[in-house]
Amino acid sequence: MSTANLKNEYRERIVPSLKKEFNYTSVMQVPVLKKIVVNQGIGKATQDKKMIDTAIAELTLITGQKAVATVSKKDISNFKLRRKMPIGVMVTLRQEKMYEFLERLVRVALPRIRDFKGIESKLDGRGNYTLGIQEQIIFPEINIDNISKILGMNITFVTSAKTDEEGYALLREFGLPFKNIKKN
Repeated sequence: MSTANLKNEYRERIVPSLKKEFNYTSVMQVPVLKKIVVNQGIGKATQDKKMIDTAIAELTLITGQKAVATVSKKDISNFKLRRKMPIGVMVTLRQEKMYEFLERLVRVALPRIRDFKGIESKLDGRGNYTLGIQEQIIFPEINIDNISKILGMNITFVTSAKTDEEGYALLREFGLPFKNIKKN
């Protein structure tokens, strides 16, 4: 199974590499990838309820795990939005499914983006990274002929890193193709 590949690569190559780079005294200090959260906001869902069902089906296909609808927290009359109305879908991936998704994202989906030159290297200050994707059709699981609307998504990588440098180094080692390589 391909999951073992990334997990073993983490243990055998990434941990020693980061341990050396940041002078950690123990392997327990090396940051780990805790979870990947895939989130799609669907603004038009207030008018068309079927869009949520379609998005749930697509995100379930892409991630290999059942997606759930996210609901609004408050009423916003300008957007015709009521409290607890479904407005998006999300999936939280951990363990095996997380590594499987990461491998497919890095090796298959990202290279399929038109004019791809790498991803931005801006982390959130606590070692986590959010990647915005414009269209769901870069994933091979999605059949372009069945798509009614092109939807984007946010993919958040949550790490146990204390700093952006550590989080950046971990994600770089996992193979995320960052544009401008930082020099420490």
